[in-house]
Amino acid sequence: MPRMRKKSELPSKTCLTCGRPFVWRKKWERDWEQVKYCSDACRSRASSASRRVDTP
Repeated sequence: MPRMRKKSELPSKTCLTCGRPFVWRKKWERDWEQVKYCSDACRSRASSASRRVDTP
């Protein structure tokens, strides 16, 4: 059985939407390189913001 790691030993990233740091999760094991957002809420905010057109 693999050795348990402390949360502080896990890799971390910063969310592109909210700017908060988040750490690696088991469910992201295969695609950690592509993970950009800390949650579904941040991912949906980012996609809705990119669809919105700012007019002066």
